[in-house]
Amino acid sequence: QLQLVESGGGSVQPGGSLRLSCAASGFTLDYAAIAWFRQAPGKEREGVSCITRATSRDYADSVKGRFTISIDNAKNTVYLQMNSLKPEDTGVYYCAGSMFGGSYYWWWANEYDYWGQGTQVTVSS
Repeated sequence: QLQLVESGGGSVQPGGSLRLSCAASGFTLDYAAIAWFRQAPGKEREGVSCITRATSRDYADSVKGRFTISIDNAKNTVYLQMNSLKPEDTGVYYCAGSMFGGSYYWWWANEYDYWGQGTQVTVSS
């Protein structure tokens, strides 16, 4: 019924780009909050970006100016365009969803009831 599936991860050199996709089956993006989280080995999961009700965009300070979150409404898909990638961007990237956004802090993982399985992003020289 409701499902999130990430794709687009891979290995890239510093300064390169990747585009992640999150297919948000069953979500109405005009209502939902769809976020990207990432987790490096031994570190806590952290919020990267979020789009709420298809209009409000938020970014972690560490990615502002480099990452862009967007929507293709016809495909019910959320994208994360990642440019100027750095080694510290390495980690497993997860798509997270809440059916109705705006109630809690976007960067708090407990806000989200649905999670994808993750896609690996590796940035190395």
